[in-house]
Amino acid sequence: MSFSKLTNSRVLARNAIVNFLGSGAPLIVALVAIPLLVKGLGTERFGILTVSWVVIGYLSLFDLGLGRALTKLVAERLGTQQQDEIPAITWTGLFLMMLLGIVGALVLAALSPWLTGNLLKIPPALQEESLRAFYLLALSLPVVISTAGLRGILEANQSFGLVNAIRIPMGVFTYLGPLAVVVFSRSLVAVVAVLVAGRVIAWLAHLILCLRVFPSLRRRFVLHREYALDLVRFGGWMTISNIVSPFMTYVDRFIVGALISMSAVAYYSTPYEMVTKIWIIPSALMGVLFPAFATTFVSDRGRTSQLFEQGVRLIFLVTFPVTLVVVTLAHEALYLWLGSEFAVNSTRVLQWLAAGVFINCLAQVPFAVLQGVGRPDLVGKLHLLELPAYGVLLWAVARTFGLEGVAIAWVVRMAADTVLLFLLAERSLPTGSSLVRRTGMMTAPALLALAGAAVLSGLGLKVAFLTGSLVGFGLLAWRYILAPNERALVQRAVSPA
Repeated sequence: MSFSKLTNSRVLARNAIVNFLGSGAPLIVALVAIPLLVKGLGTERFGILTVSWVVIGYLSLFDLGLGRALTKLVAERLGTQQQDEIPAITWTGLFLMMLLGIVGALVLAALSPWLTGNLLKIPPALQEESLRAFYLLALSLPVVISTAGLRGILEANQSFGLVNAIRIPMGVFTYLGPLAVVVFSRSLVAVVAVLVAGRVIAWLAHLILCLRVFPSLRRRFVLHREYALDLVRFGGWMTISNIVSPFMTYVDRFIVGALISMSAVAYYSTPYEMVTKIWIIPSALMGVLFPAFATTFVSDRGRTSQLFEQGVRLIFLVTFPVTLVVVTLAHEALYLWLGSEFAVNSTRVLQWLAAGVFINCLAQVPFAVLQGVGRPDLVGKLHLLELPAYGVLLWAVARTFGLEGVAIAWVVRMAADTVLLFLLAERSLPTGSSLVRRTGMMTAPALLALAGAAVLSGLGLKVAFLTGSLVGFGLLAWRYILAPNERALVQRAVSPA
């Protein structure tokens, strides 16, 4: 695909929508499946299953940033019409990722007895079962890590239709697979075995599609030392972010499990899994914009700045109304979804986490910009500085304030991270007037509205507040947030032919 097509607004918008649908479809299944999984497995087994998902998700990012590096390098070669270099880049990257997957599998296998026997407060009756499940997860790591590389190659070509043709059924399977097992067995080993089998099938599907999109991969299997160095150099600082950032995102559950109980993990992780689905909105857009940032920065930095600002505005306009609904109706949603027990224990947690997710959605734009323009070192250094401070804060509030304190600490970290990422992105990519200031002017009133929604009681009052706030937000967004050309585009889209 040519440079112009890689950064064409229509192509980017279409692919962002496809990405969103691909990520959002499994969410509908999750809403139905999670309560059934909690009932079928029991609270403690389900808590262990969520921790195992965290472990595999965290270690799958231990790829030296090669998945992201592959996307960037392949996209650049497509934009400069140097497709003859793609086979060497691709096979070299995949070979390195498979090796890293093997290392990760050995690390997880070695840590599993300590995780299940010492760190987590797993009941003795479930420790052996949990250990065997963790060993199965370790076996899947080479496949999981190299799958990210295969997916990145397709994304570099803007082949998001093909990517989501796999993502949708596999996302649905993540919930329906365990649910099918629960009908016959409550064993975590059986549940994890089914999930691992699904990962293998997804890997094969991605490989077949890569060979189809890039036929030269079938003809040339070659490893190149120079490309290996390029990939590692670019991905080196991404590795720090890929390790530290997910650790800071997920360590709260381990702290809860270690200091409180595994039942508390369920009360925390279930609303977390619910509200962080909002991340599919910025993820869908950033997955498309990342290669666009990489290609425009070397030829048209004005276009990069334009995409940056548009990305921030679009994410704010879409995520704030969703977040406001979640915060306002948190208690009612939990009660209807999971019952009174979760509504009592998880409402405040859900409201705090929703605010943190909203803030972090905005942060994903400067995060992608910094990586796309070749400055992942700034992100890595920032996360290294954040790690010790967040660790101390999290441990202190967990011991003193329990689950709600853990959620508050997570929000504080998200807010600090967002501000710093915007400042770093502006320094790396001047955008004219201060994007940090303009974003702050949008975000401050939005956070006040979320705070007001969190203290309301009574369904009637909540519905009235929600209706008035959303109408007011729509009017303000139309007048002050949308650019004139964006308003004109909306008017053309809704006007009769």
